[in-house]
Amino acid sequence: MANLPSVTISELLEAGVHFGHKASRWNPKMAPYLYGIKDNIHIIDLQQTAGLIKVAINAIYDTVKKNGKVLFVSTKIQSTDIIAEYAEKCGQYYVNHRWLGGMLTNWGTVSRSIKTLDNLEKTLSNEEVTENYTKKEILDITRKKDKLLKSLGGIRNLVGKPDLIVIMDTNKEHIAMQEAKKLNIPVVAIVDSNSDPDNIEYPVPGNDDAIRSIRLYCHLFCCAALAGIEESLSKSGVDLGAIAEISDSDKNIKGITKIKQTHKVSKVAVTESSSSQKEEFETGLEQNEAKEKTLKTPKAKN
Repeated sequence: MANLPSVTISELLEAGVHFGHKASRWNPKMAPYLYGIKDNIHIIDLQQTAGLIKVAINAIYDTVKKNGKVLFVSTKIQSTDIIAEYAEKCGQYYVNHRWLGGMLTNWGTVSRSIKTLDNLEKTLSNEEVTENYTKKEILDITRKKDKLLKSLGGIRNLVGKPDLIVIMDTNKEHIAMQEAKKLNIPVVAIVDSNSDPDNIEYPVPGNDDAIRSIRLYCHLFCCAALAGIEESLSKSGVDLGAIAEISDSDKNIKGITKIKQTHKVSKVAVTESSSSQKEEFETGLEQNEAKEKTLKTPKAKN
């Protein structure tokens, strides 16, 4: 097996993966994945996250290794460029603007729109043809092309339905979730404290809003896909060498202070966490608390 990417509790902490939403906005179904409450904000149990993200990484690796197609989905403004960047790095597909209704369930219509996009690009690239158009007509064609490219650029080379979908926010991408369920496409999804983890094959509890968190998820999933490609090609006798170098994201997080422990959870995550992971998580929280106290302590006057 190829070397799959790994992540530590410390890296998850530094990326702010543990920050959930306000306690009043939580979904009770997320109780098994929550560690406690701090300043009325739910804290996600990173022991659960560390185990479940490994399961998701293996799912992506196995899919790509078998020449499967992975579709990354996130239409949030802060993740638009990140999703496109990492999906392109690992040769997969993405939707990073608006999810069009029927994008998967009505693929015939989407395919025709992709053909229209191809024809518009050919028209604009042919100087002999554009000479017959007025400036206004060229402008209208360009605008139509740009609109289609924004919506379909990440899936224009996708033939048929994807074998796995990676979703960064299940609440915002609820239409994509419904279409995946209807077509029986397995889903890897980041589930925040206000999400519903039911009917998701590979849930990963974590912050779905912070740029650092999204970049970390994409980095890990991209590396898993690249490892799958490497494994697939190596079986074909191809020597890949270094496929790609992915830079680490900036890792600066704010410390958290007093943690209010919630009730004990009644469920257990798919993958049990080791005692060392628990100690690492709690130690990280204590260190952040100590740093914050140091910053708040006034300096003694001479």
